[in-house]
Amino acid sequence: MLRFLIGRLAVLIPTFVGVALIAFSFIRLLPGDPVMLMSGERVMDPERHAQIMHDLGLDRPFYAQFADYLGGIVTGDLGTSIVTKRPVLDEFFALFPATVELSLCAILLAVAVGVPAGVIAAIKRGSWVDQTVMGVALVGYSMPIFWWGLLLIIFFSGYLQWTPVSGRISLMYFFPQVTGFMLIDSLLSGQKGAFQSAVSYLILPTIVLGTIPLAVIARQTRSAMLEVLGEDYVRTARAKGLTPFRVVGVHALRNAMIPVVTTIGLQVGVLLAGAILTESIFSWPGIGKWMVDAVFKRDYVVVQGGLLLIAAVIMLVNLIVDLLYGFLNPRIAR
Repeated sequence: MLRFLIGRLAVLIPTFVGVALIAFSFIRLLPGDPVMLMSGERVMDPERHAQIMHDLGLDRPFYAQFADYLGGIVTGDLGTSIVTKRPVLDEFFALFPATVELSLCAILLAVAVGVPAGVIAAIKRGSWVDQTVMGVALVGYSMPIFWWGLLLIIFFSGYLQWTPVSGRISLMYFFPQVTGFMLIDSLLSGQKGAFQSAVSYLILPTIVLGTIPLAVIARQTRSAMLEVLGEDYVRTARAKGLTPFRVVGVHALRNAMIPVVTTIGLQVGVLLAGAILTESIFSWPGIGKWMVDAVFKRDYVVVQGGLLLIAAVIMLVNLIVDLLYGFLNPRIAR
């Protein structure tokens, strides 16, 4: 297992450097003057323009700027926001818990509903249950996030008035955020009704963000289960008189989970990408909305730092998924 881990880490290092290069080059490859884009001015005094270029280090060669940027990454310095004058790393970790909370709820919903739905569809292959599950999954996968989110807001928040429209908790509640996770902090606050309020604000964003991963996981689980159910060891288990629950739940599902775990790991990137739209629709104060605001404000330091940090999170999750392979199938880690 240790050799397996070292091999994966050796692959991640050049990948991370490549992502850093892409993130660093992203803003600089855009047409136009970056100083003009950030300031929003069409005409600027040449001396002031040169001073800003010098202050930001944009008058230096590209390779020198990138070398300094890599050095800053090693020391934990991703630069300072041009707009807020705060370190990018501080802003990211201040907002990251909100995105993690939303993404965890979305992936838990996707796994809790998608895996059983896929298993049932595989067992009932060809029946109306199978066709219904796969039809709903196809609709969920094809549905645009922005349209689905607005539709739920109109129906549940506007027409039925069951859920709030935006934010993380009602303005009636105010307490210090110890962990950054509103569900935990609302419980720690001890204020009556705070936790229920936080849950109500989380329902719609969770459904919107978790719909596509749920559909993908359901379809992948069904496909993997159909392949495993035809194996000899499953037929042998049935011939031995084992209960259907033991045959499906122990022998078939564990082996079918390897491609499903891969799919779940890949959905992290989908969740972070979908969080940009979801957080914008529901005014959820996470890194998705933070990145969108940075693009509109031309805060390129935040944009390149945010891209790098999001990529690092995705690579970390993929590493964890690779380690889970070794748990599910020890032969892989040899």
